[in-house]
Amino acid sequence: MNTSENALVNAIDVRGLTKRFGTRTVVDNVDLSVAPGEIVGFLGPNGSGKTTTIRLICGLLTPDAGEGTVLGLDVRTQSAAIKRQVGYMTQRFSFYEDLTIEENLTFVARLYGLKPRAAAVARTLEGLGLSSRKDQLAGTLSGGWKQRLALAACIMHEPRLLLLDEPTAGVDPKARREFWDEIHRLAGDGLTVLVSTHYMDEAERCHRIGYIAYGRMLATGTVDEVVSGSGLVTFVVHGSLKPAQIREIAAADGVEQVAPFGTTLHVVGTDREKLEAALAPLAQQPDIKVEPGETSLEDVFIKFMTGAQDRAA
Repeated sequence: MNTSENALVNAIDVRGLTKRFGTRTVVDNVDLSVAPGEIVGFLGPNGSGKTTTIRLICGLLTPDAGEGTVLGLDVRTQSAAIKRQVGYMTQRFSFYEDLTIEENLTFVARLYGLKPRAAAVARTLEGLGLSSRKDQLAGTLSGGWKQRLALAACIMHEPRLLLLDEPTAGVDPKARREFWDEIHRLAGDGLTVLVSTHYMDEAERCHRIGYIAYGRMLATGTVDEVVSGSGLVTFVVHGSLKPAQIREIAAADGVEQVAPFGTTLHVVGTDREKLEAALAPLAQQPDIKVEPGETSLEDVFIKFMTGAQDRAA
């Protein structure tokens, strides 16, 4: 399939994206495709290259190598046109705190040259449930309402692609859920979304996810595909275990992760036989029960993160 055909299929279709700062390669040969109306989660530890990749995609940075299209536009030569069709929500709240919600949105409408301006602001206030607070100073808003204002400013020019860089950091669970409900509503209307996050429950609400570490994309697919492709096996130990027993299990051959959850212990590794051998003595105890468990996305995240750190070292 040639580039023009791909542009008709994918909102994002980039290959071999590479970005260096001096001698340090921050994004290393990244491939990424996102279909129109799809929500793709971007996972990875701090410093993994997520933000730089997002900035390459939205035209704020020019790649040192690689090619592809964003919204059918060449990522290397048409960055200005890409910017006009993208909404980019950064990690930090970046509006005037001494202006009201309505005044902030009016300022953004001026930047985009939206006309009639008042109608665009009113439509955005209503769409994001901000009308009742339009006269409130931005600096007095809670984290959840600041987040809603930031999202409103990102979508008021009706972009075709929304890029969200850890948008819910520091926001309470209720506000996070409401935010994600809104994201799914927007995607249902055809908006494409690429979102970076550290929250596993948020990643599980995405249609697909990609995991990046030290600039390299390590896995992509649905959550189920990434979990099954990890090769991890999980056992759950029920019963009260002494700290010495947990340390002994963690040190056993084949055990890669040990995580207490209330009165249970999750034991994870890639070799089922070694895990069963490590847990066999516990299974013989009358007050202990060992049974197969489900590998979580968090287990996979830890595996990728540990492996990437080992390779980097």
